[in-house]
Amino acid sequence: MAHVLVVEDDDKIAAPLVRTLEREGYSVERVVAGSPGIERVRAGGVDLVLLDLGLPDIDGLDVCRQVRDDGYRGGIIILTARDGELDLVVGLDVGADDYLAKPFGLSVLLARVRALFRRNGIDVQSDSAPAPAPAAAPTSGVRVDVDARRLWVGDTELPVTSKEFDVLALLDSKRGSVISREQLINDVWDENWFGSTKTLDATIGRLRQKLEEVGAPARITTVRGVGFRLEDSPDA
Repeated sequence: MAHVLVVEDDDKIAAPLVRTLEREGYSVERVVAGSPGIERVRAGGVDLVLLDLGLPDIDGLDVCRQVRDDGYRGGIIILTARDGELDLVVGLDVGADDYLAKPFGLSVLLARVRALFRRNGIDVQSDSAPAPAPAAAPTSGVRVDVDARRLWVGDTELPVTSKEFDVLALLDSKRGSVISREQLINDVWDENWFGSTKTLDATIGRLRQKLEEVGAPARITTVRGVGFRLEDSPDA
């Protein structure tokens, strides 16, 4: 079982993160400051460090630099509210493998974690790991597991953000029917949402691209002036 160390002082971020990782079958440990994080990595047995930069004792970049200097060869993913290019470059230069700016979707983080483990040749399977995708599939080959919040195209799991998943799950719940823009905004964001409706268009655009990239035999169609529809491709 892969062991993940979460170095994060914010309970609102760390608690759901730990729960999600544990549900995915990882062994998870959390510390709330940089110094104990360094000591825990030195003790061994850590396969991946999820590292916040804004720690109460030392800067997360210094933590990253120190554990690499100590010889740690596992994965490091930086999680931070700093989204400037300079912080990204410095983080990668001092040894981080990946970088996610807050707020981030848990599904995106999990996809990055799995990709990093694959690159490092780490077997993440365990007795408590989630069950494989169900064998039964609708004719379009797109399977939306609402309870697990996972999306499958054939045998391939498609990494999506939280909002992307919610949009596709709503379209899938009435597959073949039109869902209005208003309903998508109200159900996925909030009925009191005052942001630009271009947020929905951008989310739809990303979903279309992801579905096309894996050759999904389904598509999201725009019904002009009304909304969107998830339907099987003509050649499905």
